[in-house]
Amino acid sequence: MIINENLEFAVIGKFSYGWPDIQELRKLIPKQCELKGECKIGLLSNKHIMIQATLLEDYVHLLSKPVFYITQRNWSFPMRTLKWDPMFNSEEETTTTITWISFPSLSPNFFGKEAVLSMATTIGKPLKVYMATRN
Repeated sequence: MIINENLEFAVIGKFSYGWPDIQELRKLIPKQCELKGECKIGLLSNKHIMIQATLLEDYVHLLSKPVFYITQRNWSFPMRTLKWDPMFNSEEETTTTITWISFPSLSPNFFGKEAVLSMATTIGKPLKVYMATRN
């Protein structure tokens, strides 16, 4: 049995070329990644950390950029973010990715959030509806 407590907005941070001390990362990541809410950061392996965001907005933000550069004392450490899942294995490359889905020429009667999310579900788990579509 797998218990995923408070992992709804969990993201993996992967550092391929070294990283600052974990205590420093706990201070640097919320500021340098411009997170609006609280987050917990823990060590998973010698290259991976887990970031547990409390806000959907932060979760989407972390997964929307291909790389964040965490800077400390004139050093810049690239951090790639990955969607966490219960089967995550730090020894394997992930096959899960985040993508924007476009529905060109979508009839206005389908612009409602529920309709767009329903259509997007056929491809995967939708995270968020684009603000221009929602409004």
